[in-house]
Amino acid sequence: MAQLTIFYDAGCPLCVTEIEHLMRLNSEAKLAFENIYAQNFNQQFPHIDQQAADLVLHGQLENGAMIFGLDVTYEAWALVGKRRWVAILRWPWFKQCAEVGYRFFAKHRHRISRLLMGKARCDRCAVSRRSV
Repeated sequence: MAQLTIFYDAGCPLCVTEIEHLMRLNSEAKLAFENIYAQNFNQQFPHIDQQAADLVLHGQLENGAMIFGLDVTYEAWALVGKRRWVAILRWPWFKQCAEVGYRFFAKHRHRISRLLMGKARCDRCAVSRRSV
């Protein structure tokens, strides 16, 4: 069983890019990935509010506890051996600023995707076609 399940938006090009990177590094299967827009998502995960998960990244730890936003990002990268990449997210003075930045990113991720990747949404991003 995975130590962290990440509930992500498979229609967001930036989100999918990060998920694909995490998948490549997930050699020990510590992470599981669930598309919040998968056809059977609500039946499979009735405890996850799909609209809330679209606004803020949701993660579920192995013990069932839910974590959100940058806590999911930190935990995911730490589990694939990249804790040093994200250690700054835990620094007390930086954490509050990072949370504000994350909320801005989450709210505007489709616009940011359009600017950086040329498309705001994709109907079928590469990762959404895989069974994970």
